[in-house]
Amino acid sequence: MRLWPRTLSLRLALMFALSSCVLLGAVAIYLYQSLEREILWRDDQALLGRLQRMQAILDDTQSIEALRSRPQLYENMLGNRDSVLWVVDTRDRVLIEVNPASLPLPKLPGTASPRLGNAPADSSLRLAWLDVSRAGEHLKLIAGKLSDERDYMLGAYLTRIWVALGAGILLAFALGWLVSQRGLRPVRKLATQAAGIDARNLHERLDDFADTTELEVLSQTLNQMLGRLEQGFAQLSRFSEDLAHEMRTPLTNLMGQSQQLLDRSRSSEEYQNVLASNLEEYERLARMIDSMLFLARCEQPRTTLKRTPVDLHTLAEQLCEYFEGIAEDRGIRLLNDCDGMLDAEPQLLRRALANLISNALRYGAANSLVTIRTDQSQNALIILVHNEGDPIEAKHLPHLFDRFYRCDAARNQPDDSGGLGLAIVRSIMHMHEGEVSVKSDGSGTAFSLHFHRFDPVSHA
Repeated sequence: MRLWPRTLSLRLALMFALSSCVLLGAVAIYLYQSLEREILWRDDQALLGRLQRMQAILDDTQSIEALRSRPQLYENMLGNRDSVLWVVDTRDRVLIEVNPASLPLPKLPGTASPRLGNAPADSSLRLAWLDVSRAGEHLKLIAGKLSDERDYMLGAYLTRIWVALGAGILLAFALGWLVSQRGLRPVRKLATQAAGIDARNLHERLDDFADTTELEVLSQTLNQMLGRLEQGFAQLSRFSEDLAHEMRTPLTNLMGQSQQLLDRSRSSEEYQNVLASNLEEYERLARMIDSMLFLARCEQPRTTLKRTPVDLHTLAEQLCEYFEGIAEDRGIRLLNDCDGMLDAEPQLLRRALANLISNALRYGAANSLVTIRTDQSQNALIILVHNEGDPIEAKHLPHLFDRFYRCDAARNQPDDSGGLGLAIVRSIMHMHEGEVSVKSDGSGTAFSLHFHRFDPVSHA
């Protein structure tokens, strides 16, 4: 069950109303309690004043009997039906009584100074009492007041408070709704702009909303996301075009050779030659498909690596032996200058190095040297594959690791990787949380595998 509405403006209005309810409620409680204390203090002061006036009357009168003969005097002094007055002697005989409500005489302890408190048997009766001596007699003066009037006044005040609180909450909700509607206007504008961007106009960008800090950060973040989407969409479009082009070439060759073969009868040797040529094209397609499947697996977000310590010198030596025949055909010498251990996935690391060595042999100068070496620092390890030969033009360097990218499409060879070899290297390095880079100048071309967070593993 959803506790909050889906509309953000309505949520803000409700939050504003709840905040106002808490604030106004706290103020109302404070005012109510302050008024209650003030009324009680005033009633207490009135009771003490009555005791003082009664004591003064006793001091000015010759006898108690003279006082008892004037009951109207005390009723006029009290002034309302909620007030009571008793004058009792030491034997609890009532000498003077003004008691419109016919309340029982309370039992109170003696005191030489005025005291205040509620009646023992009736908490609604507030009392003030005092023991005095008059003409050798000990008297107790008791003045009281019922809380009915006070309770009625506080009840009426509390009702007004609830009404004011309810009206305040409704007003706060209405104002919160208006404020949120106006305040969220830039958000609606941003949403409208974002809704108008699709695959056909990914080049468009959202307004910067520089006058609103939060939306400025949000719009900048969304624009960065749109830039990445535009770049990814462009790469996907290029990839689709490149894939179609790469697959069209071998398919065209297969179709052309098959059509020529079917034009007329051929000898067994011609059939064998065509089948052998077709087999090369099939192998090329198979390598391309395997590479694409490998790249797809590498880019899965949940792909995990099983890292084990790898002896880099041994791995490089095995690869040098594997490519020794290809290197001899071109008069190239392979030099293994690797050292140390690396915690990595062995098969993936082997494939990345094999692709770089194969690339170096394919494009390196004849009768030259290809070097595989390592550089270590405190927090990183770098594996470099360097080949001598003509430098790569600077305009090609940023795109070498893109899929199907070739500096010169005319230099395709039957055993090449279909333009996916370096893309595979980059994916492998991303899986290892590293990166691959290339430098090319007059001394040759060097590809570098950078392994970050490198923890050197010592030999057993």
